[in-house]
Amino acid sequence: MSSQFIQLIVDGLASGSIYAALALAIVLVYRATGLVNFAQGVMAVFSTYIAFTLWRAGLWPIAAILLAVGVSLVFGAGVERVVIRRFERGSVATAIVVTVGLFVLIQGISGAIWSYNPLTFPSLFPLSTVKIAGAVIGVRSLGTIAVLVVVVVLLQLLFQKTKLGLALRAVADNPESGSLLGLHVGRLLMIGWALAAALGAIAGCLVAPQVFLTPSMLDFVLVYALAAIITGGLDSPVGAVIAAWLIGILENLASAYLPVIGDDLKIIVPLLAMFIVLTVRPQGLFGRKELVRV
Repeated sequence: MSSQFIQLIVDGLASGSIYAALALAIVLVYRATGLVNFAQGVMAVFSTYIAFTLWRAGLWPIAAILLAVGVSLVFGAGVERVVIRRFERGSVATAIVVTVGLFVLIQGISGAIWSYNPLTFPSLFPLSTVKIAGAVIGVRSLGTIAVLVVVVVLLQLLFQKTKLGLALRAVADNPESGSLLGLHVGRLLMIGWALAAALGAIAGCLVAPQVFLTPSMLDFVLVYALAAIITGGLDSPVGAVIAAWLIGILENLASAYLPVIGDDLKIIVPLLAMFIVLTVRPQGLFGRKELVRV
C-alpha cells in the first residue's frame, strides 16, 4: 500500500467526518420530526460566527467554540419552539418550505451582522504533520476524525444508556404513543433540535479553519451531508457516518486517480452514490424499509 494511498484515505476520512457531523444533525431532526432541515448548514454557520466573535473578544479558541456550542443549543431550541413547532403537525411540504425560508433568512442575518467578507477562523489543531506508514498526515485531519468519533460515542451513550436518550428514541419512533406514556413530546422535540444545532456548530468550527468563514461557507458541505444521509439512510445515524466517510474517501481517490474528474468534478462522487443507492436500495444502505398496512 503506497504512502499516497494512505494519505488519501486519511484525508478522505477527515473530510467525511465534517460531512458526517452535519449529516448527524440532519438525521437527528428527521428522526424527531420527519422533517429534513435545509437550514441546518446556515444555523451552523451562525454558531460559528458566534465562536469567531467570542475568539476576537479575547477567549481562547477552545473556550470560544465550547461556549458557541452551548449558545447553539439554545438557538436550536428557540428555532424549534418559535418557528418549526407551528408546522410540525401540518403538511411536510409546507414545513420544508419553512426550512428553506429559514436558510435564506439566517444567511442574510449572518451577512448583515458580520458582512460577506471572508474571515480567518482559528484552528483547534496545529498545522504540523506526522508520518504514518510513510505517508505525511496532517494533525488537523487526525484531530477532525477524533472529534467525530468522540461525538458518535457520546451520542450512542446518550441514546442507549440514558433516560433522556430513550425518551428521544420513543418520541422519534411514535410521538403519539410517547404522549400517551406521559412523555412531554414538545419538549423532547425541542431538545432534538437543540442537539442538532450543537452538532452543526461543531461541523462549522471544523470547516472554518480550512476555508474562509463566510455566510455561505457550509453550502457545499450541506450537499455532501444530504448525499450521506440519503446513501446511508435517513433514519440511520450510523449509516450517515459510514456513508459520509465512504464519500470522503471515494472523492479523494477519484480526484487523484481519475484525471477526467480531478478536483473540479469530484462533486460527481456523492451525486453518483445517491443515484446508485436510490436505484438499488431507496431506503439507503442502513435505512429501514417502511411497511404500509392496507
